[in-house]
Amino acid sequence: MDPVVIPILVAAIVVVFLVAATVRIVPQARRYNIERFGRYRRTLQPGLNFVLPVADRVNTKLDVREQVYSSDPKPVITEDNLVVNIDTVLYYQITDPRAAAYEVADYLQAIDQLTVTTLRNVIGSMDLEGTLTSREEINARLRAVLDDATGKWGIRVNRVEIKAIDPPNTIKEAMEKQMRAERDKRAAILHAEGERQAKILTAEGTKQKDILEAQGTQQAMILRADGESKAVELVFQAVHRNNADAKVLAYKYLETLPHLANSDNNTFWVIPGELTEAVRTVTTAFGDRSATGQPPGPQREEVSRDDTATEEGSTAPELEEVDSTLALDAVAAADEAAKQAAEAVSDAKAEAEAVGEVRLPGRGQTREE
Repeated sequence: MDPVVIPILVAAIVVVFLVAATVRIVPQARRYNIERFGRYRRTLQPGLNFVLPVADRVNTKLDVREQVYSSDPKPVITEDNLVVNIDTVLYYQITDPRAAAYEVADYLQAIDQLTVTTLRNVIGSMDLEGTLTSREEINARLRAVLDDATGKWGIRVNRVEIKAIDPPNTIKEAMEKQMRAERDKRAAILHAEGERQAKILTAEGTKQKDILEAQGTQQAMILRADGESKAVELVFQAVHRNNADAKVLAYKYLETLPHLANSDNNTFWVIPGELTEAVRTVTTAFGDRSATGQPPGPQREEVSRDDTATEEGSTAPELEEVDSTLALDAVAAADEAAKQAAEAVSDAKAEAEAVGEVRLPGRGQTREE
């Protein structure tokens, strides 16, 4: 080999080594702490950097992105002397690489221990129920304490979250029973409320049904009464229009008396005071003439002759054609009606005396047994 080539190769190797030892390329979101002869010199920023070979060296390489640290479950005693295991999640970021490398030996261990002590101080003043329902308050107090302590370490704690709170098994069983009882209570309340609403709706429906039935009955009675009143009015108008004789009315009056005693629910009967007047009218109309011995047939023919003598075109033979048996039948019918009326009155009095009371409102008299 040529003696000149060897020195050139050695010189090239030395230059390459010096260049490699001088140039430092730092990735994005990384920070390199440089020491010169064992003393902190500076922190390299991302990009191309130059250092003195042999004199400068990289001590620590730090990641300045936000990082997540999950600690192991730590036992903590509450105010009511219950041991619970708490897992925490820590979100932190390195803001000062020099302080993070030289102010604390192991910042992760330091943060973990500080978190445990702070949790014990905070939860020691709370009971189990307060611990389970006050996570936001615990997180805020933890963050305030950790941020204040880690500030001088060049670390900023962004968030602290409680991942899990595990009470003892006996407490879990008691809580499950309590929740089950609470759910059963709510179910019973909802069931009772449903039954109450159902009963209210049923009662409202029954009420509306009764109201509608009563209104229907009322309308039916009004229409029935209206019909009866119109029927009575028509009968009254027909009677007055035809100029009915008082004898006929008295006979119809007596004819209705036997129906008074036909009802099974009557305990006493009211005997109208006009009964004797009706009997007297019928008796006067038929009985007096038969008592005087005047034959009803010829007399009626006489009256008919006298009444029809003044009419033009009427003749006596038409009046003589009236059968005398009609008068006799009328007298017999009147006597039978009077007898039936007397029997009905006697029966009514007998039944009223059996009950203990007979009233005669027409005469204003009342007799009590």
